[in-house]
Amino acid sequence: MKTHEISELEARMTIGDAKRIVVKIGSRVLVQTSGKPETQRLKSLVKEMADLSAQKRDVVFITSGAIGTGMQVLGMRRRPGGLPELQMAAAVGQSRLMNQYDQLFTVEKKIIGQILLTHDDLKHRVRHLNARNTILTMLRSGVIPVVNENDAVAVDEIKFGDNDLLASLVVHLIKADLLIMLTTANGLGKPLADGRSERISCLREISKDVLKFANGKGGDISTGGMASKLESARLVAETAGAFVVIADGREPGIIRRIMAGADTGTLIIPAKKGNLSEIGGRKSWIAFFHKPKGTLTVDDGACRAIEQGGKSLLPIGVKKIEGEFAAGAMVNVKTIDNRFIARGLVAYSSREIQLIKGCRTDEIEARLGSKKGDELIHRDNLVLMNSETGENNDASR
Repeated sequence: MKTHEISELEARMTIGDAKRIVVKIGSRVLVQTSGKPETQRLKSLVKEMADLSAQKRDVVFITSGAIGTGMQVLGMRRRPGGLPELQMAAAVGQSRLMNQYDQLFTVEKKIIGQILLTHDDLKHRVRHLNARNTILTMLRSGVIPVVNENDAVAVDEIKFGDNDLLASLVVHLIKADLLIMLTTANGLGKPLADGRSERISCLREISKDVLKFANGKGGDISTGGMASKLESARLVAETAGAFVVIADGREPGIIRRIMAGADTGTLIIPAKKGNLSEIGGRKSWIAFFHKPKGTLTVDDGACRAIEQGGKSLLPIGVKKIEGEFAAGAMVNVKTIDNRFIARGLVAYSSREIQLIKGCRTDEIEARLGSKKGDELIHRDNLVLMNSETGENNDASR
């Protein structure tokens, strides 16, 4: 049975079979506005995650709260605006947060391990593999990985932006079955004419119209919001083939209720099971763990060669270049009518591509003075991001 054909009830019951679960808990669930930890709530949530692990399920805990905890220790009343102050708060708060987690999980007889990441860690191929192997080794040993962004050293260029995106990338990294995102709202609300809102219990796609319902952009101790969660949920549901539940982390027994199939929060059902979830590890790394540095617009012939023929991208098919980037950067590939079809790692810089776009491969050396190869993006470095052709040329890689 395809996941997009099952009913909401069937989907919620299917969640109970998940074997690898990523649980992301937001700052406002874990700490008060003052930065003081919500100790009793933490105890309850820790016990629920420990219970999942005791059921021989793999559990990864994505935590926020380091900056908020540091703010409380340092006596800061508002989230600092400067990067050095944010990094200081994170450094002060991270160790205290982990110490509290360690004490709480020890009571439940579970061992935890800390994983601090930046976007640069997952973009770099060797560090990406090291992070994946470390997490999987921990899971095989019954250890619960506690993952957070390394805010103490992260700068804008290497930051995820918020832990919602980090959670979605971890789902891809370890090929999880389920992402649970706990926040201070019971899922997504749809505004009503009388000013109130009603909970949307289930989504089969996250469209632009759905995103309009998202309100809130985080607060003094958090950076995410409902829009951020929906964007991350879309990345998971549409490309990883995993279920997502956005629910209220303040609700007693919330994780247990979700796993039991209770009608709580908003469930996002994968539209197409494993749209891109079956591609190999390296292709997944290219597709999801790089920030695009530019865009190449290609003609219809190049589009057919890429989507239907499984070919590399050659200079002759490129019509337009957007952005400035070096050789080796990840770029998006789109058609003249603005359809996003692929992304990949370029062999030439944007300056070089500007000089050779539209030319034949035997003209490259004459235009540049040297030649690195015939392809702008070799097929091995190219990932299809649209499955409308009905053929996934990357599935076996």
